[in-house]
Amino acid sequence: MSAEGPRPEPASEPGSEPASAAGPLCSEHGQALSWFCGSERRPACAACAGPGGRCRGHRVRPAEERAEALRNKIVDQCEKLQLQSASITKYMAEVLPGKNQRAVSTASAARELVIQRLSLVKSLCESEEQRLLEQVHGEEERAHQSILTQRAHWAEALKKLDTIRTSLVGMLTHLDDLQLIQKEQEIFEKTEEAEGILDPQESEKLNFNEKCTWSPLLTQLWATAVLGSFSGTEDVRIDEKTVSPFLQLSGDRRTLTFNAKKSKACTDGPERFDHWPNALAASSFHTGLHAWTVNVQNSCAYKVGVASGRLPRKGSGSDCRLGHNAFSWVFSRYDQEFRFSHNGQHEPLGLLRSPSQLGILLDLQAQELLFYEPVSRTVLYTYHAAFPTPLFPVFAVADQSLSIIH
Repeated sequence: MSAEGPRPEPASEPGSEPASAAGPLCSEHGQALSWFCGSERRPACAACAGPGGRCRGHRVRPAEERAEALRNKIVDQCEKLQLQSASITKYMAEVLPGKNQRAVSTASAARELVIQRLSLVKSLCESEEQRLLEQVHGEEERAHQSILTQRAHWAEALKKLDTIRTSLVGMLTHLDDLQLIQKEQEIFEKTEEAEGILDPQESEKLNFNEKCTWSPLLTQLWATAVLGSFSGTEDVRIDEKTVSPFLQLSGDRRTLTFNAKKSKACTDGPERFDHWPNALAASSFHTGLHAWTVNVQNSCAYKVGVASGRLPRKGSGSDCRLGHNAFSWVFSRYDQEFRFSHNGQHEPLGLLRSPSQLGILLDLQAQELLFYEPVSRTVLYTYHAAFPTPLFPVFAVADQSLSIIH
């Protein structure tokens, strides 16, 4: 064999048979399928590939060249598959065990972190519980001692009054006119002494101060627990009979959309607000704990809160305007101003950003109304009062829309 190796055979011309003609034959010409038509992507015989054949003008080449190209492609693909298999094998042997070990290690660390943090929260809650219970006990003792002191004071006052009365009755019964006149100074002194004993007056010192149980930590944890549980959220829907003609109510009765033009299709009724863009919920609350959440991200002018069923509905006066009367307690936003309003008293709230959702908690047993932002788990405002019942969730919107979330 020479150093140059074997010389390649000259390429065949279309219309002639290549050196190897073994194999399937052309159904049209009965010749070996020794050519490949690149245009039709199928084998062809020499007659088909010739000047007068079916494949004239097409891209034709000897079948053995096409087969060789395919063999080379298969070899390249096999090499790639071999490299890919080696890479996968290495990944399974080296990377995945490390990943699994790191996952176990990370999960263990995460588990320890959860236990550590919950343990700290539990410890803090236990400390807060002890502190609050001690404050309750101390306040109870203080009120009890105040009552005992008052009891002793008024027992002594009763004793003095009884002594003075007995003395005066004795004078009235046993003294004659002259003797009675001679006792005038004594009568004056005893009368003055009796008048110096004033009637009992109501004193906050004799009452248990419920503020001793107020705790920002407890309030925030309580609000998170109530609003974070599905069972703690009311299915609040709006009473369509109360909806202002400036508002449009959605079909599911959970969304209110403001309309600057008064709706003419809205029939008037005694329960409907006819001027301010207000609406009441269909359900009312008399006792217990209640919570609901409102999506307010689309509006820059709204009010949400609670209102008494005695809230007037007709006219443009303050008696129908939420937060401007004794019958409504609301959290309001106008542009970037936030405040809590009741009975014409408006307390500004310095919020750093606009809440997208507002949670409202009403605890009638504790006489507490709380506004809460679920996203940041922040208590925005808390109000304590002896609320009249029944109370209704109330809504007002003067820009875009708001929706009750359920």
